[in-house]
Amino acid sequence: QVQLVESGGGLVQPGGSLRLSCVASGFTFSSYPLNWYRQAPGKERELVANITRAGDNWMYAVSVHGRFTVSRDNVKNTAYLRMNNLKPEDTAKYYCGVPRVGRGQGTQVTVSS
Repeated sequence: QVQLVESGGGLVQPGGSLRLSCVASGFTFSSYPLNWYRQAPGKERELVANITRAGDNWMYAVSVHGRFTVSRDNVKNTAYLRMNNLKPEDTAKYYCGVPRVGRGQGTQVTVSS
């Protein structure tokens, strides 16, 4: 059974940091690239970051470039999204997804003072 489980979200003040985790099971994690998405209420889903299968290349949305870092550990079947200098507009539910495999249930990130 394919599973992707996110964790690490929460409430943080502007300028703060969080690290999200995405634990995968039920498929060969290292064979697939991975995406991080976010969706805020009333807004379309946004692709935030992507990382290749080997973790040796990545891309970021313009809105998060320079503040977010995506990484993965294929031994632990886990991907991470390190988010620094968070802004109120980063408030959203964050999901990890693997193309043609599945997507997690998401973890809420709220940036507010």
